[in-house]
Amino acid sequence: MEREIRILADGEAVAKSAAQEFVQAAAAAVRQRSVFYVALAGGSTPRALYNLLVTDPVLRSQVPWDKMFVFFGDERHVGPGHPDSNFRMATETMLSKVLLKENQVTRIKGEYPDTEQAAREYEEAITSHFHLKSGELPRFDLLLAGMGNEGHTLSLFPGTKALHADGRIAVSNWVGKLFAERITLTAPAACAAAEILFMVTGADKALALKGVLEGPYEPEQLPAQLLQPKNGKLLWLVDTAAGSMLSKGIRE
Repeated sequence: MEREIRILADGEAVAKSAAQEFVQAAAAAVRQRSVFYVALAGGSTPRALYNLLVTDPVLRSQVPWDKMFVFFGDERHVGPGHPDSNFRMATETMLSKVLLKENQVTRIKGEYPDTEQAAREYEEAITSHFHLKSGELPRFDLLLAGMGNEGHTLSLFPGTKALHADGRIAVSNWVGKLFAERITLTAPAACAAAEILFMVTGADKALALKGVLEGPYEPEQLPAQLLQPKNGKLLWLVDTAAGSMLSKGIRE
């Protein structure tokens, strides 16, 4: 696995750098197989990235929209029109502003009363789309990830059962501290990606980020440590506030 840590000035610089990486990953995937599979993330930093990809004319022209297939790393237990929905955020900032066919976007049905049913359906949709045999995992060309100030990523929170969901692609996950169910890709499914791109901003993340990148490997405490591609690239784009305690990394 190839790991790179880049420390950038601010959230805007992180979004710009992520956009370049997005475009390069898309171009490489299309050259190889004529399709680009991406798993999107929720949160404020990805929002800036999505906005940039459609509003910057150069970037917009470089994204192979007609060959892009969109998935999601996780979803909240809400419907697609709810303000907390990751799908809604991605749709409002990017997906609704480009011409995509219905089959190009696979969302997680967070509106289901039973989140396990939503996870199973999402798993089935991915299995069908990637033509997976039993036990196989999807290979996303790019998986976007964020990190919480306690070291969670996707909806893999410290001490939750989804950290041990081997053999599954997606699961429902009860997060006690939020008193909420989530639906999330599992760590093994995420780690099958060709590239995982973390975007982390904010001073409140600094200590957890140091723990994830420079502390002992204890993913029960810091689940973001689980996301290491088996056969691919791991890129951390962090702003100076989040990266203030790091002793490693390229400061730009």
